[in-house]
Amino acid sequence: MTDSAIVEKLKTRFGGSEITEQKTSDEFPTIWVSKDKLIDVISFLKTEVSKPYRMLYDLTAIDERTRAKRVEIPKGDFTVVYHLLSFERNDDIRIKVPLKGEYPSLPTITKVWSNADWYEREVYDMFGIKFDGHPHLKRILMPLTWEGHPLRKEHPARATEMGPFQLPKEKEERENQALHFNPEEWGMKRESEDSDFMFLNIGPQHPGTHGVLRLVLQLDGEEILNVVPDIGFHHRGAEKMGERQSWHTYIPYTDRIDYLAGVMNNLAYLLAVEKLAGIKIPERAQVIRIMLCELFRLSSHLVWYGTFAQDIGQLSPVFYMFSDREKVFEIIEAICGDRMHPNWFRIGGVTDDLPNGWDRLVKDFINYFPKRLKEYDTMVMQNRIFKGRTIGIGIYNTEEAIEWGVTGPGLRATGFEWDFRKKRPYSGYDQFEFDIPTAQNGDCYDRAIVRIEEMRQSIRIIEQCVKNMPSGPYKSDHPLATPPRKEKTMHDIETLITHFLGVTWGPVIPAGEAFFGIEATKGNNGYYLISDGNTSSYRTRVRTPSFPHMQMVPFISRSYTVPDLLSILGSIDFVLADIDR
Repeated sequence: MTDSAIVEKLKTRFGGSEITEQKTSDEFPTIWVSKDKLIDVISFLKTEVSKPYRMLYDLTAIDERTRAKRVEIPKGDFTVVYHLLSFERNDDIRIKVPLKGEYPSLPTITKVWSNADWYEREVYDMFGIKFDGHPHLKRILMPLTWEGHPLRKEHPARATEMGPFQLPKEKEERENQALHFNPEEWGMKRESEDSDFMFLNIGPQHPGTHGVLRLVLQLDGEEILNVVPDIGFHHRGAEKMGERQSWHTYIPYTDRIDYLAGVMNNLAYLLAVEKLAGIKIPERAQVIRIMLCELFRLSSHLVWYGTFAQDIGQLSPVFYMFSDREKVFEIIEAICGDRMHPNWFRIGGVTDDLPNGWDRLVKDFINYFPKRLKEYDTMVMQNRIFKGRTIGIGIYNTEEAIEWGVTGPGLRATGFEWDFRKKRPYSGYDQFEFDIPTAQNGDCYDRAIVRIEEMRQSIRIIEQCVKNMPSGPYKSDHPLATPPRKEKTMHDIETLITHFLGVTWGPVIPAGEAFFGIEATKGNNGYYLISDGNTSSYRTRVRTPSFPHMQMVPFISRSYTVPDLLSILGSIDFVLADIDR
């Protein structure tokens, strides 16, 4: 949904000369403002306009210096992009600020949105753009000793362009020194009037097995005063890869971002590509996509469920739940030929049609799994130790969740009924009957309640897929869908050449920009893609849910203890590859 009237309101408030509108493929209201007007415009949108845009959904940048097709784009070397979300309007707006110079700057918005902190640090880290007034502007994903800013166009995209890696003793000492934590840099005191504070380093290989994470805790006895997350250990340059891979060959790279969500990564990316290209997806392909996405929601939630119980101190559940996850993977493997990273979705549909016997496998699992969920309720959710470790721990309300950019189960656990599958149906979700699970208290226990009920709703959706699987093609006949269906490639030389080019070069996507977000396993996962009319993306932005969720950890951990922190981390359901990309 879009509300173009908001652009007119901005022009009326700030003057038509200050507001420049841009048309985009996703039809989001997109306006350009000067950096001098930025704070006024976003403050107006957050607090003064009716049905305000209360969430800073994303903040990123674009290196415009090598862009060829700049229709309706003001002159500038870089662009900083602010993506705002209004729940009352069910609408988004995109604010762009053009910047000139090799290392430009603009005002920080951390006083307007709390979650702007990490996003601005990421832009500084990746592009070298400075934010005046930021409380702690330093690298966040790259090592502090890194030279250059990776998402600038002049930065190498491959290690082979950078020469062999060397680690002389001087560099090793410099790297080790950079890892030392200095509390004063973060505005922390080492002591109070009556006690000395302790600084506890956790990681970077702990807690749990959620990925490579480091946390530095400021403690007064057992009480947590502050937490400093140190992320980036899992950073692989996923967005940079999008600039050197073709639109088609980038698909498997998306699998590895939230590596527990499988094809859901593919779907968010492909929906944005298909919007840019104007490709309509056949109904059968849509239902196949939904069925596989919900199977991966079950798989991901089972990993979370078992490891969350393990973080609290229960050993048995993780073995039972991983066993059930294997049953999900048996279905995925039978359909896709692979398990965790099937790389099975394609531009325009899916790789191949469903194999014979797929429905029997799915029906058997649908009949089996609900009974297991009941057993897990008794084993985990009704366990008094589990309740004691999670009820009333890590609490936040709806307003705080929106302020920090929380989406998905974490938002619905505060009582806010918002699911993008219902509010903004995509891929045919509006044809399915399912409920949006919510809870009320916004604590660790309620976040678990929501995810467990989501699994039951996923079973409902999958059952409807089996009963109502439409006939027809599994891939669009649009010329930009790649690769063409195999049965159409061996009739004549022209179709064979088309297939060859589709596999090697991939399609040439029309110039433009588009965003698409889906209700992924951990929250809203979205791709913002810019095409310059080429065989690869000019800019690929991956907005992951785990990034803002991890940023909120210090806010919801203060005044609790170290064991409580492990409960909080487990209840968030983050993956470090999803944070670091």
